Amino acid sequence: MTAHNYSFKVDKKMSGHSKWANIQHRKGRQDAKRSNLWTKLVREIIVAARMGGGDPDTNSRLRLALIKARGGNVPKDTIQNAILKGTGQLEGVSYEDVRYEGYGVGGAALIIDCTTDNRVRTVADVRHILSKNGGNLGTEGSVAFMFNHVGDFFFAPGVATEDQVMEVALDAGAEDVISDEDGSIEVTCAPEAFDAVSKAFEAAGLKPEMAEITWKPTNETHLAGEEAARMQRLIDALDELDDVQQVYCSAELDLRTKNKTAPAAVRVASESDRPSALNERLGRSRIKYPTVFLFILLPKREFFS
Repeated sequence: MTAHNYSFKVDKKMSGHSKWANIQHRKGRQDAKRSNLWTKLVREIIVAARMGGGDPDTNSRLRLALIKARGGNVPKDTIQNAILKGTGQLEGVSYEDVRYEGYGVGGAALIIDCTTDNRVRTVADVRHILSKNGGNLGTEGSVAFMFNHVGDFFFAPGVATEDQVMEVALDAGAEDVISDEDGSIEVTCAPEAFDAVSKAFEAAGLKPEMAEITWKPTNETHLAGEEAARMQRLIDALDELDDVQQVYCSAELDLRTKNKTAPAAVRVASESDRPSALNERLGRSRIKYPTVFLFILLPKREFFS
């Protein structure tokens, strides 16, 4: 296979933290905020139609926006009106894309894509949420270099075999196939190849659980327990803004435990095990010497005469 495409890779991901679980978690939170989600999807359709026209066959961004809108159960009339507003056939608010970069909990990098009709309002809202939740707004280009811009497809466990996905992906121009130990499969490609790979999967009858052009971190920051919970609250607060379309984060969140107690292996030593003040000054740990029993042999005495 590699004879056809030397950049194509097949990886096995063996980790205790499943990306499939993260995607399910994200989808569940989005479903809980459906009205907010519809607003974002409609705005994306309007901007995509304005930038590339109202024909999804020639406008890949619009095509992807329509797939997401249908997946989010946006009514057909609403979708059609959004396309007409984007092409100027219906009067509507003028939206534009704007991107912000910053940092979250534990120094994790953030890219925040927005669609707005008021830049001043949007940047103020984003800055306020970051500051309130332990993050801060960066300058343009401050974290973008930590991410790769790629097309990303994710197949749920049991939907297809690795061989099926690999064959279609390779022929369509994908760059990487990653199989997780839970049975899920991820495929990445260059952004310009996204439309071709998407159509190839559709023609083969393979439906990914998620398909998007995204920013993938080159290195992930692992956050667990309370730090992960704080980062999730930050992302949720950003997502609740109508202007925010997508939040990309370099953190891998492990929300399975919130136990603040340090593991036994890394707990601070007990008071009796700590070095004394003198030894601390000397930079030494207290040494416990073994107990030595000293037996003194006395000369034999006559106790009875």
